[in-house]
Amino acid sequence: MDVTIARPREEVFEYLADIANHAEFTDHYLKDWHLTREESYGRGAGARYRLDAPLNRFPWADTTFLELEPPYRIVEGGRAGKFNRVRVLGTYTLTENPGGGTRVKFTSETEPATLSDRLMESFGARAWLKRQNGRAMRRLRAILEEGEQRGHRATVAGK
Repeated sequence: MDVTIARPREEVFEYLADIANHAEFTDHYLKDWHLTREESYGRGAGARYRLDAPLNRFPWADTTFLELEPPYRIVEGGRAGKFNRVRVLGTYTLTENPGGGTRVKFTSETEPATLSDRLMESFGARAWLKRQNGRAMRRLRAILEEGEQRGHRATVAGK
């Protein structure tokens, strides 16, 4: 899924490179964000959150920034599901839009570890997550372009 944001690519990258900001545009389906370290910007920054999905018995997941190529790409990886056995990889790719602004493309991949994980994903979880990610990208655009009311930034647990 992708969205075009009427802001310079460097500005969009700086916003996305701070994982604490991700709670603002994903809080409709990712809840209870907590940073895994005090520094929320750059490589190694991470967070743990609860995936508020229907019929999800094991909602906790985590993600960490693995690669940052300013101002082009951010790669995040993590784990989710029962015993954190489902590997998750997300990539934000930022390109300059010919008509102005920045095109942000987000891709998400999962690697289910067991047959039961694969079945859960195939019975609606993948489609549900795709819809939620699409809404998150539209919220990202609204926050950066229109100054829409932002949600809460993630903080370190206990603060």
